[in-house]
Amino acid sequence: MLQVTLKLFVLVLFGFQSVLSTPLIKHDPPHKNSTDNTVSASPNATLALPPHWVIYSDRSVPGLTIPPPVSDVKGFNVFALSFLLVAGAFDNALAWTQLTPTQRATIKAEYAAAGIKLIVSLFGSTDAPTTNGADPIDTANTMADWAIQFDLDGVDVDYEDFDAINAGDGQAEAWLAAFTRQLRVKLPQGIFLLTHAPVAPWFSPGKFGGGAYLTVDSTVGSLIDWYNLQFYNQGATEYTTCEGLLTNSSSTWPQSALFQIAASGVPLEKLVIGKPGLPSDASNGFMNTTTLARCLEIAKRSGWNAGAMTWEFPDANATWIRSVRSLSFPV
Repeated sequence: MLQVTLKLFVLVLFGFQSVLSTPLIKHDPPHKNSTDNTVSASPNATLALPPHWVIYSDRSVPGLTIPPPVSDVKGFNVFALSFLLVAGAFDNALAWTQLTPTQRATIKAEYAAAGIKLIVSLFGSTDAPTTNGADPIDTANTMADWAIQFDLDGVDVDYEDFDAINAGDGQAEAWLAAFTRQLRVKLPQGIFLLTHAPVAPWFSPGKFGGGAYLTVDSTVGSLIDWYNLQFYNQGATEYTTCEGLLTNSSSTWPQSALFQIAASGVPLEKLVIGKPGLPSDASNGFMNTTTLARCLEIAKRSGWNAGAMTWEFPDANATWIRSVRSLSFPV
């Protein structure tokens, strides 16, 4: 994803960096425990099922409210407010806290009626929690408590600590595992969404000493509802054709196309295809909606149904997702 607007953009090793409707099954409201701010599962709670249509929102645009009217994001079923950092809420995550409780409740009700979950995205490209020594348990507790306090439906872990992953010593992977486990202590599965948004190359076997997201998935993948895969910002010709996106990635990032990631043991139904809304939303990797729609159609015919993600609103909107879904899961 793109960094929060208050931070400077940072390039990373290996020449890649990140920018970052079928309704979800409804469930009974969670029950907050007044003593420790955890949440107990409702008896009728159910897991979210694919496909997932996810849109991020970090940018403030004059004249546009955030979250926007549901008509502006019809066809999506997850709206991710960005970002909650170790230092606190910024940009549209901060804007959410500045609404009154009544305003938040009204918006939540409107989104729920439209089948859209509201979540917060964590970290982004300007936060490096492992490198900077943040404690994974304390950080998870603080961020989960924030999501509960502000009545959101879950969190998205947009971890982009490239230096930590590139170090190859396993510390990044261990940090992510501990962080994810503790999030699930506070945000029970089936009650809250917990997604991750890794760049696709982090699933390349043998490219990273600690295993990157192949290790994360094998360690705590059962706790993660799905992956919002960033198939962009990884090179001018990476993931720009249906073949490169779905079945045959380049030798730079081997075995990191959609079905190749699944062949490495990651559940296909958890692999959400992420693309920028406009060319300006990423350094590279953009696909127009016609091409992306054709890729989703091909993937669906091969048994995939996970859905698509985009960075970001308002460049992507109801019109964008209607076109992208037109050949596979029409709105």
